[in-house]
Amino acid sequence: MPPADWIVHRRPGDREPVGWIRPKGRKWVAVTLLGHDLTGPLDWLDAEDALNEEGIGWLGDVWMLDRDRGPSVRVRIVRVAPDGVVVQSDDGGAIDAPVERWELPWPAPAALRRRRKGDPRSPFGR
Repeated sequence: MPPADWIVHRRPGDREPVGWIRPKGRKWVAVTLLGHDLTGPLDWLDAEDALNEEGIGWLGDVWMLDRDRGPSVRVRIVRVAPDGVVVQSDDGGAIDAPVERWELPWPAPAALRRRRKGDPRSPFGR
């Protein structure tokens, strides 16, 4: 769970949560839904702007899960909440593809990362 002094920030318009703003001395730090710092210490309005700009579209991206055993796996984020993060293997959009799910702690561990150049492409050749 986020600390009690973290303040949820909601996107203007639809009020969808996009992260938190946490105190850092006399400044504020924008924190993503995954529980990671998005910015360093800023003024309040700049922290809000950073979260609004980051948005939540990245939740739909393909990510990588680095495993202790075996190769890294392409995954999609299924659920993000302060009680945990759930990801599943990327099914390439196929409704009949088998998937594997992993339950991760929150904040999300470094093993869940954005894709980088050289990471595997779609398991379905797309």
